Amino acid sequence: MAERNRPKCPIIGANGNIFNILGIASGTLRRNEMAAEASEMYSRVTSSGNYEEALGIIMEYVEPCSEEEMEINI
Repeated sequence: MAERNRPKCPIIGANGNIFNILGIASGTLRRNEMAAEASEMYSRVTSSGNYEEALGIIMEYVEPCSEEEMEINI
């Protein structure tokens, strides 16, 4: 798989529910004009076998960071 452009995504410290993390990551991708990747990620995550696999898939698409790190980069 080709190296992806992974936008920073504030999931560190977020509610750990996989659907919450998926929503944050999907929103980040869409805001970065990566709607196709968001749809692909959503499909892969919802078809995954467990939490760790789902989280690994999300991390293929976004670079995890905290809210504080996002604020520093603005």
